[in-house]
Amino acid sequence: MSLSPTGALRQSGNLFAMALDVARTMPRRPFQVREFIQQAWFIASVTILPTALVSIPFGAVIALQIGSLTRQLGAQSFSGAASVLAVLREASPIVTALLIAGAGGTAICADLGARKIREEIDAMQVLGIDPIHRLVVPRVLASMVVAVLLNGLVSVVGVAGGYFFNVILQNGTPGAYLASFTTLAQLSDLWAAELKALVFGAIAAIVASYKGLTAKGGPKGVGDAVNQSVVITFMLLFVTNFVMTAVYFQIVPQRG
Repeated sequence: MSLSPTGALRQSGNLFAMALDVARTMPRRPFQVREFIQQAWFIASVTILPTALVSIPFGAVIALQIGSLTRQLGAQSFSGAASVLAVLREASPIVTALLIAGAGGTAICADLGARKIREEIDAMQVLGIDPIHRLVVPRVLASMVVAVLLNGLVSVVGVAGGYFFNVILQNGTPGAYLASFTTLAQLSDLWAAELKALVFGAIAAIVASYKGLTAKGGPKGVGDAVNQSVVITFMLLFVTNFVMTAVYFQIVPQRG
């Protein structure tokens, strides 16, 4: 990947153009059902266990920090509401995105990169088969679906872990913790988190597919493309998360 400003702009433009191609190609028939199911199962199989394991310490750290803060402020009754809000709004989409990009995205990039250096992609184009429609679209849709489902898993596990650590380690009151769930959180927070997970899954798959399809230089080039896809995805995810959070706060009125 070129380090010059012109090269960086060209790469950004090509990535954005590929995202538009993916959006334009999604409604095209026939839809690759078998490829979609295989990719969804593969991404889920490599991300479910790590995501569940990572969400436990995330929920625990949030619960411990918020529990300590609310105790200092004399507002222990709000510890459950604040913990649920933090896990639901920010922790679960971010954890889901990191695991999708780190586990599923790297596998997508490596697979497409290997096909590229073996000239399978060029052979498909010679035969009149669109690689975007045949390979990229099923992977993007699979990543989006799995990200939405994993976000729900992370939310449940994170909240359960936060409850355990708050009640067991910080001697919190179970009834007060559970009763305060709906004090600050609302249903729109869950929908916003699911929308974030959907967008994050699409970004991770599109970046991984782009870097895989543009890999060159043999196996070393594929390895470099995988590393670059992870770094680029993480940067885009954090920027997108900030933008979506800012827009959400402007649109949805918050509970006091």
